[in-house]
Amino acid sequence: MDLPLDKKRNVAVIAHSGAGKTSLAEAMLFGAGASVQLGRVDDGTSILDHEPEERARRMTISSAIHRFEWAGCAVNLIDTPGYSDFLPETREALHVVGGAVVMLSAISGVKVQTEKIWGYADEFEVCRIAFVNKMDRERAQFLRAVDDMEKALGVRGLPVQVPIGEGAAFQGIIDLITMKAYFYKDDASGRFDIKDIPAAHAAEAARHREELVAAAAEADDGLTEKYLNTGGLSGDEIRKALREAVLTRRFVPVMLGSASKNIGVNLLMDAVTGLLPSPLDKGVIRGVIRGQDPATGTPTTREHDPASPFSAFIFKTIIDPYTGKLSVFRVWSGAVHADSTVYNPGRGVKEKVTRLYVMEGARFREVKGASAGDIAAAAKLKDALTGDTLCDPAHPIAFAPLPAPAAALSYAIRPLTKADEDKAGEALGRLMEEDPSLVYRRDEATKEFIISGAGQVHLEVSVERLRRKYGCGVELKTPAIPYMETIRSRARAQGRYRKQSGGRGQYGDVWLDVRPLPRGNGFEFADEITGGVIPRQYIPAVEKGVREAMRSGALAGYPVADVRVAVYDGSFHSVDSSEMSFKIAASMAFKKGMGEAHPVLLEPVMRLEINVPDDKLGDCLGDLNARRGKILGTEPSSGGQTISCLAPMSGIITYAVDLNAMTGGRGIFTMEFAHYDEVPAYLAQKIIVGAKGKDED
Repeated sequence: MDLPLDKKRNVAVIAHSGAGKTSLAEAMLFGAGASVQLGRVDDGTSILDHEPEERARRMTISSAIHRFEWAGCAVNLIDTPGYSDFLPETREALHVVGGAVVMLSAISGVKVQTEKIWGYADEFEVCRIAFVNKMDRERAQFLRAVDDMEKALGVRGLPVQVPIGEGAAFQGIIDLITMKAYFYKDDASGRFDIKDIPAAHAAEAARHREELVAAAAEADDGLTEKYLNTGGLSGDEIRKALREAVLTRRFVPVMLGSASKNIGVNLLMDAVTGLLPSPLDKGVIRGVIRGQDPATGTPTTREHDPASPFSAFIFKTIIDPYTGKLSVFRVWSGAVHADSTVYNPGRGVKEKVTRLYVMEGARFREVKGASAGDIAAAAKLKDALTGDTLCDPAHPIAFAPLPAPAAALSYAIRPLTKADEDKAGEALGRLMEEDPSLVYRRDEATKEFIISGAGQVHLEVSVERLRRKYGCGVELKTPAIPYMETIRSRARAQGRYRKQSGGRGQYGDVWLDVRPLPRGNGFEFADEITGGVIPRQYIPAVEKGVREAMRSGALAGYPVADVRVAVYDGSFHSVDSSEMSFKIAASMAFKKGMGEAHPVLLEPVMRLEINVPDDKLGDCLGDLNARRGKILGTEPSSGGQTISCLAPMSGIITYAVDLNAMTGGRGIFTMEFAHYDEVPAYLAQKIIVGAKGKDED
């Protein structure tokens, strides 16, 4: 890991699920000699999709990292998820790479997940090249895939290769830079013969070559004059211009092949090392001087330089059953060695780096150190979490973490056994260290434990991991709605508690004034006693009795909110009165008063911001109306229309699943609590009957 910076590359493979990302990454590792066989997803031999949940579903769930060497460069390759539920991992990976290979399907083109991931790459100014995969499949069309990329992603795609045949007739690749034909062996070995361009493809190749040269000349001012004077450029000049275009994101060079048959992968790897940026090409890294919040602190920078003070960003956490906790980080500047001490400014702690590793899929190879441009993992950093900064204690700096993704779907969880219940808290805590997009909490209103995530598959996979990694079995169930109760009118009620049992008795007598408060004002208690009819020492007991009675309302036993209760009269006994007797009397008075004050049921209402494609706007608006949603407005936004809406929680508890089905995976939304509102009478009765039925059970 001691190569110069210009020989290092950090590259992600990105696209929608099923595009062939893992197959391509496996072929690159095989071609570079980093693996002894061509790993395949379908037969479970992939060294990148190594988790049991990934192999069972045949999809990438967690980003996997593997280092290899090619053309004198060290490449940290990150195979990223493409399924919607796991895109937070992809976003974290794109935060630390300089370049990306965008996979395009020669059959299906660009899907919505690729559009989302492309937006992440724009966010972090990641330089990109494209690879049209599955050229050997039926209905494959290279230029259609390029055209689809341009339309869907709003970018200019420039072919630097063209195919020799498509589908079953796919025989090889014409390289438009060298104007040579590559014919690959049909054994997935990656071996090839270089020949002259077949006559049947010469005219098409010449046309695309002319377009390539013209575009290259536009990308480099120094070559424009030569092109205008001579009409041509050399191969080296074209490569130089292509690299400039990639670094400035002027256009995206497009290559092609078949990952599963290992066709065209070697040429793509040449482009990875030749066109994508090294750390030197990416400029300074911006952070803040620590002791202050990363969002508001005094700005400072670090150079991509092994001689600068050490700084790194943790973008992934792995809990390994043998190695323990591993914090995976990108070194922005300086160097770190085993047995060195680093500072975590976000936690305000120093930590000892005992061991360092480089990632090789499921394996971790121990190394002595890592420097600027490297990706490495430190073992057993006690306090470090994903999103944290590590730095030189003498030169503190903090990099802002990515904001946590908003949870889209929630379930209540129930441990299967008492032993599972004992394990659940710790196991979920460790799972959340690995997966920051997972949220676990206790709902104080319903007393349920709630797990929230990006979608149905995300939560199902989390449950499977809980069982496999931590021996904790739980089941998912639809969470209860945290209904509440309140009153519409004012009432006055007396509560008198008297008990005689032969000795000292119990006596408490209170009159309460119960009235509604504006929505969202909670609870207010007032002491309006005059003349000492109730001694002062018993007033706190009255309030306590009211608060305890509010835990279970008069209609369906839900908590009570938005009421004002004043104690204004009563009586006491000099011997028999006690705090307990006044607490019980107050509880009796409140329950009676609430029953007379026209109680009503309240439901939580959520505020949603929903981004949907233009062609699905009408369907989504109609669906929200059916869910009792109140549309606040719509406005054009990136990728379609944004709907602002208020909707009751009961109607949108599975909205993530339904929106995904309605929009073909293209709709996204955020949701937050807005307020409580009255449940319509025709629904309230059903809820009340249902709640009473549960109590009887």
